[in-house]
Amino acid sequence: MTTTDHAPVATPARVLLPLIVPAVVVGVASSLLLLGLTELSQQLKGVLWEILPDAIGIGRYSVPWMIAVLTATGLAVGLVVWKVPGHAGPDPATTGLVDPPMPASVVPSLLLTAVLGLAGGVSLGPENPITAANIALAAWLGGKAMRGSDAELWAALAAAGTVGALFGTPVAAALILTESMASRPAPGALWDKLFAPLIAGGAGSLTTVLIAHPTFDLDLPALSGSNWGDVPAALAVASLGALVGMAAVYSFPYAHAVFRKLGHPVLAITAGGLVLGLLGALGGQLTLFKGLEEVKVLAADPSGWSSGQFALMTVVKLAALTIAATCGFRGGRIFPSIFVGVALGLGVSALVPEVHPTVAVVCAVLGVLLAITRQGWLSLFTAAVLAADPHVLPLLCIALLPAWLLVTGRPQMQLHDDGTPLR
Repeated sequence: MTTTDHAPVATPARVLLPLIVPAVVVGVASSLLLLGLTELSQQLKGVLWEILPDAIGIGRYSVPWMIAVLTATGLAVGLVVWKVPGHAGPDPATTGLVDPPMPASVVPSLLLTAVLGLAGGVSLGPENPITAANIALAAWLGGKAMRGSDAELWAALAAAGTVGALFGTPVAAALILTESMASRPAPGALWDKLFAPLIAGGAGSLTTVLIAHPTFDLDLPALSGSNWGDVPAALAVASLGALVGMAAVYSFPYAHAVFRKLGHPVLAITAGGLVLGLLGALGGQLTLFKGLEEVKVLAADPSGWSSGQFALMTVVKLAALTIAATCGFRGGRIFPSIFVGVALGLGVSALVPEVHPTVAVVCAVLGVLLAITRQGWLSLFTAAVLAADPHVLPLLCIALLPAWLLVTGRPQMQLHDDGTPLR
């Protein structure tokens, strides 16, 4: 038997061409819903953290106000989960970034809880709820528009469009879908299967770039070429990041069990909000929210904090992420994990000045993301785009190896319905 006998069967162009328009529509719509969610949460954030405290005459990020706002946010989200139809979907501790379509009836409550959490300072990002909402809407509307079409196709288009919009590039969507396809092999050539999702990812990312102009570049110091000392530093820091991330992973089912014992979503999420407020009081205002804007503040002037302060922010943000994801708040874990990695990396560089800050930051982010997401391509890509420097990529590819050995085969930061961790 020749090697050509094993080659995947190519999909004819006449089959792929009709997918272009639906892919573009889904990609653009996914981006617009994300941008609308982001804008709405930003407006509400301004009310909660600027207008209201100024009107009352209390400090915007004073300890009493942080505790009050986060506790109130927990109460509001708990009431939505309890009373609003759809209950904001299943327990978020049991869901991943890209899951099968939920019923479309879940979308309003899911988006409402996401807006409340993003505005209220909860340490979660928009990625999980907005991806789930876009997948649900695409599967529902796509099934009505094209009778008999496969729901998995619409889910792939919406997932790609949303991830492309979140990261401002379709490359992230392609990498995530490639990993997903590897776990669920299906006949056909890889690029034929990626054809429509890449169009959706490109449309989603281009829409976001043209409207919002996002950037992940932290403007870190240039490496000016790697040296031999960067290699052991990269290996050590990435491994440290993986170990730090695994601390949250192993504590995840225990924290979830504590909140589940409260027996009611209002009690559990309100209690979670109170704990988040106390953690915010301990770590400071930079440890609130999803963390994407806050990491830029850290990276802009790292000399303003000591290694001890960076360590405190790392621990507080990691704890806040764990609490938020287990008590019932709806949100994603990628963006808060980036904050954990950046704070950890800057802390390592402050403690050991011989470690280049760029090497420390990107490798720490890589390790933390590997532990929390268990997605190698996404972790590598995210770490690389934080530094607009081509010299970091070879270091990251090497640093990934020991970090991956530390996390592979171990529990994931996602639970079965009975509360036991996935592996």
